[in-house]
Amino acid sequence: MMPGMALAAPAAISASHDSLEQRIKACTACHAQQEKHDAFFPRIAGKPAGYLYNQLLNFREGRRQYPLMNYMVEHLSDDYLREIAEYFAAQHPAPPPAQPSGAGAVALARGQQLVLRGDAGKKIPACIACHGQQLAGVAPAIPGLLGLPRDYINAQLGAWKNGIRRAHAPDCMAQVAQRLSDADVGAVSAWLGTQVASADARPASNITVPLPLHCGGVPGSSAQVAP
Repeated sequence: MMPGMALAAPAAISASHDSLEQRIKACTACHAQQEKHDAFFPRIAGKPAGYLYNQLLNFREGRRQYPLMNYMVEHLSDDYLREIAEYFAAQHPAPPPAQPSGAGAVALARGQQLVLRGDAGKKIPACIACHGQQLAGVAPAIPGLLGLPRDYINAQLGAWKNGIRRAHAPDCMAQVAQRLSDADVGAVSAWLGTQVASADARPASNITVPLPLHCGGVPGSSAQVAP
């Protein structure tokens, strides 16, 4: 046997058992590529890496509270969190089907208005003003909204309204959520749940400026906000 050949097989085995895919099975056990329509476990594949990285930091640093997530990331380094974020950002599974909705026509129309046009009277910007015309998100740090479970969207908007979920200051989503009534929250989540992303939808590479609000988690947004 040639010198070094005996080391080749163990090295290959070690690499296969220590791949990133192996190490993130704790993530994919809940955040599966196939949509579960679960209020607690949204699909994260395909979201911008900067957004996913910010959320992992938020869980590690206590701005977001979910005991399992807080526990899983509390000792992980910034570099490892970024590696995880980049892995999921590169995954683009087929979009899930639309979710049936029991919301009435009036509620769905209100949800569509808020998502596409906002409500100037309540100083609520349209969702597409930040999340992109296709609602597929914007790199590097704004998530897409289509394909998320309706109950998850409803729960997260409620968490922002109640101060349970927080982001880097200034927390633009908290500002928006506090201007939404409970009925508005239900309308937005119901309408978004009935929409399906196109199979080739990807986060936009740049956003239409100026933005309606300064968001602490979006790099450079303070220089792009309408006066």
